[in-house]
Amino acid sequence: MIEQSTNLLIIEDEPITRAQLSAHFEKEGYTVYTKEDADGVADFVKEKDIDLLLLDINLPGKDGLTLTRELRASSEVGIILVTGKDEQIDRIVGLESGADDYVTKPFDLRELLSRVKNLNWRVKAQEKQKEKGFKRTFSGWSLDLNKRELTTPEALVQPLSAGEFHLLLALIESSGKVMTRDQLMNKIRNREWYPDDRYIDVLVGQVRRKFREHSPGTTFISTIHGTGYLFSPTVK
Repeated sequence: MIEQSTNLLIIEDEPITRAQLSAHFEKEGYTVYTKEDADGVADFVKEKDIDLLLLDINLPGKDGLTLTRELRASSEVGIILVTGKDEQIDRIVGLESGADDYVTKPFDLRELLSRVKNLNWRVKAQEKQKEKGFKRTFSGWSLDLNKRELTTPEALVQPLSAGEFHLLLALIESSGKVMTRDQLMNKIRNREWYPDDRYIDVLVGQVRRKFREHSPGTTFISTIHGTGYLFSPTVK
């Protein structure tokens, strides 16, 4: 059972799957809400104080990728996408859109529960830090550990998805040291992954783009071919 109440919204258009997922997570102690499409989700997330979304990509009407982008523009809700087995491009686009994780159909309920628990832990841990005002600063930039925001030297704010935030924090805390993909995956997801899993590479690309949107020549994160990534600005 989970340690504290968590509001989980399942958005799935297939009735049997929706009912199975709802029953499974209610048994595990989650407060579960369900919807069959994306209509009104943004308002619903605010109204019910939703912590996590389990979101099918292939929804009728507005698809899950579009909804992910809309939610991420204004919300820090945890998002796990559900994708088809052979839809790798959807998984990559989903992560680039701001989703925190993904699971493929047909999924193992134990694995899905593990993914949800891991993301829930990160969301709750972040909530506990909201009053502490922790920040990491480097080369005029700052990372707010409470708000999950990256601020430019010109004081412009960039919101980060949970995955982007935890990747950047892991790199900052190991500044000057090469981090392998295995090490980064263990720090931010704590689960088994596979050689063709591009999650870390996608997150690195997303974070680099956020730096370069405001400073085209800025990299901070260097690729060490055959090894991993190196974060190397001056950190305080």
